[in-house]
Amino acid sequence: MRIWLAMIGLLALALAAPLRADPNPPGIAAAHPLAAEAGMSVLRQGGSAVDAAIAVQAVLTLVEPQSSGIGGGAFMLFRDAASGRIEAWDGRETAPAAATGSLFLDDDGKPLGFFEAVVGGRAVGVPGVLRMLADAHAAHGRLPWAELFTSAIHLAETGFRVSQRLHFLLERDRHLASQPAAAAYFYDADGAAWPVGHRLRNPALAATLRQIAADGADALHSGPLAEAIVAAVRTHSSPGLLTLEDLAGYRAKLRQPVCIDYRQWSVCGMPPPTSGGVTVGQILGLLRGFDPADLAPGTTKGVHLVSEAARLAYADRGAWLADSDFVAVPVEGLLDDAYLARRAAAIDPDRAMGVAEAGDPLRHGAIPPTGRDLNQPSTTHFSIVDAAGNVVSMTASVENAFGSRLLVGGFLLNNQLTDFSFEPTEADGTAVANRVEAGKRPRSSMSPTIVLNRDGSFRLAIGSPGGSRIIGYVAKTLVAVLDDGLPVQEAVGLPHHVNRNGPLELEDGSPLTALAPALRKLGHEVRTTTLNSGLHGIEFVDGQWRGGADPRREGVVLFATD
Repeated sequence: MRIWLAMIGLLALALAAPLRADPNPPGIAAAHPLAAEAGMSVLRQGGSAVDAAIAVQAVLTLVEPQSSGIGGGAFMLFRDAASGRIEAWDGRETAPAAATGSLFLDDDGKPLGFFEAVVGGRAVGVPGVLRMLADAHAAHGRLPWAELFTSAIHLAETGFRVSQRLHFLLERDRHLASQPAAAAYFYDADGAAWPVGHRLRNPALAATLRQIAADGADALHSGPLAEAIVAAVRTHSSPGLLTLEDLAGYRAKLRQPVCIDYRQWSVCGMPPPTSGGVTVGQILGLLRGFDPADLAPGTTKGVHLVSEAARLAYADRGAWLADSDFVAVPVEGLLDDAYLARRAAAIDPDRAMGVAEAGDPLRHGAIPPTGRDLNQPSTTHFSIVDAAGNVVSMTASVENAFGSRLLVGGFLLNNQLTDFSFEPTEADGTAVANRVEAGKRPRSSMSPTIVLNRDGSFRLAIGSPGGSRIIGYVAKTLVAVLDDGLPVQEAVGLPHHVNRNGPLELEDGSPLTALAPALRKLGHEVRTTTLNSGLHGIEFVDGQWRGGADPRREGVVLFATD
């Protein structure tokens, strides 16, 4: 354990910026150095946290295409330093107007295979991230919109070096090279993935970003670019239903965050259609009756208790959470103190409960059907603070690695509709809450989080990629920072354990695997697996700002030096 943590500590020294005592040194933790540098350039020019988020997302579209981009969606929490208010911005994709519950069923009414549904136009939802960022910029931007794309345009024109991670994902992807536009960009003439260090230029994306810089989000939602998107989706051999009217009609939404008191902090996340804010909040609410010492990272008891709380929360997630614009989601009931206390009573410190059943926060005894959905881990997260102390915590995604594999205008289109349940009804004909419906937003696990102190001051911003495991990554990191007092860099580097109401997953190759025998004695089914998070956070504690970048990926933390 000590050797593994020492290695994480060395990575922390390389990744994390030194502690600073300035009142508000602009800072950013993001998944790629070039994206972090673009955001920092904006912050140094006096830009807001939202301005920097736009610059970061534009560059990530280029350098981290497997994870996010302007062809996808996002959730963003924004904390206004002057008022202390937290806003929840929803840029999640929507299903086309022609979509029905049979979207992912074959001619015999059976669910399609996952990649049969993913690759091509069928799973492409209406992209939302750009419209969301444009709306947030109108409310909180300081610099002109057009100036925020300068770095991304320059990098797209001059090229960036292919990283080891991007090369690895290109090599192992079995579908990207089958799509002509993507193959011509990501692979050489012989079909080999561009090697590490190859300078990859994307003039098509540079032209797209220039158009967006000039015309705003409308450039993607109408006109020639929109026409190209619709053509790519509808003419594919696995066509989708997206129309120009769907693109033109997309609206981002400003929602109320969901917050829960956890000891002396208030932990705030995104509401539905993501399940992240509610489920992370439930895990913490179920744990707050336990002694913080019993939740210590790397201990059998700590792993056991966090896992049992996660079982209960994931059971409720599967039963109750979907797009609240279409389904009555009992958010208040799920986070109610009395309800969580009743649920927490099921946690035995000495024995695993097995698969948990969903609770009944409405006390009417009816548990909605869950259906089947598949959240994939190809996502990104970044956290930003500007000179005024405003904070952004934003998670963005194209869903599967490289999304639908359709490249249009130099960027990839999402496959987010596969986050819906493939089956619209249960065997008895009861409708599934997370079924496909026209205009609906699929359930997500993205969990951008902002933590406040009891007096309302800022404490921490955190989030991660990782599909449905995001919730587990974020919750255990919050416990490590808040209960154990670990610096955020040390906390994001801790070995992972995740329980999604099934087997207890331990991070392969980490010291936690040594706990497997003891955990099995408690009744857990234990599996070791790769748990590739991408946690990026910024915190303010004891008058100092510091950040954390997940050593499992290639991100960095930057703070302004002037």
